[in-house]
Amino acid sequence: MAAIPGLPLPASRSWLGDAPGRPAGEDGGVVGTFTLDDVDRWARGNGLEIIMLITGSVLLARAITWFGARVTDRVDAETRAGESDVVVRSELTKHRHALIQVVTGTVVVLVYFVTALLVLERLNIPLTSLVAPATVAGVAVGFGAQRVVQDLLSGFFLITERQYGFGDVVRIAAPGTTGGVVGTVEEISLRVTRLRTPDGEVLILPNGEIRQVTNLSRDWARSVIDVPVPIGADLNRVTEILRAIGDEAFDDSALRPLLLDAPTVMGVESIDVDHLQIRVVARTQPGKQFDVGRELRSRITLAFRDAGITVPSGFLTPAQPGPA
Repeated sequence: MAAIPGLPLPASRSWLGDAPGRPAGEDGGVVGTFTLDDVDRWARGNGLEIIMLITGSVLLARAITWFGARVTDRVDAETRAGESDVVVRSELTKHRHALIQVVTGTVVVLVYFVTALLVLERLNIPLTSLVAPATVAGVAVGFGAQRVVQDLLSGFFLITERQYGFGDVVRIAAPGTTGGVVGTVEEISLRVTRLRTPDGEVLILPNGEIRQVTNLSRDWARSVIDVPVPIGADLNRVTEILRAIGDEAFDDSALRPLLLDAPTVMGVESIDVDHLQIRVVARTQPGKQFDVGRELRSRITLAFRDAGITVPSGFLTPAQPGPA
């Protein structure tokens, strides 16, 4: 069979493997050519193994992702099936969601890393010779990727300390924002957190850029409503109306699952020139304070209108943004 010109190859190992029967040069290497038989033998040996390794790693990564999704669905099903201790189950579910996402991503990266090492081994590239270049490259990357390392460490502590989880409503203070960004957590990884804002926008924040986190859906929440009342109104009558609205809301079958107890009238919060503020507080399920606040504002507005009490037009606007 005709020979193909080639470069000098090591006597014992090359990317084609062992090459017996070739003439040795002065330095012990093989001088000459490799034949089509060598290529055919390598393709049926190491080449086939490389293809199988790459294909297997891709299939294994997809299987791991599928398994993580199945575990997440099972956790959701168990949470929906439980009827008692809803708040605790909800917090545990959020943490499990975040943990499953991180573990799945880490295992997939590990699978691809091990596959790359095995492919290099099949190519007869000595891994020991890559130690020195890898060390230099690691130092260079370490200096240039300090922010990435900071993101990874911050993400690790965010998850282990359970600061927030999948589905939590949070307010995050980051550089470039004044009052913070409010949104629902849709995804957590070691490097970034993805939020869905009330306007439907997707916000991706590097974990290292997060300066302060306010969890609006941890354990329980409060809906605080400051009701503006004309300065000349009968406070006793206004208080009775607000208490009646709170009792009706607590007895309502639609609002009762969202409330932990009946809304409470706290009293006069502030006094302005032409009106005063009466505060109403309702303890709600985690993340439901916005829905309860909107419903209570609507009921208070209708009740005051029927009682002839004037309410400013801006009262129906929520005091703080929240998920729709």
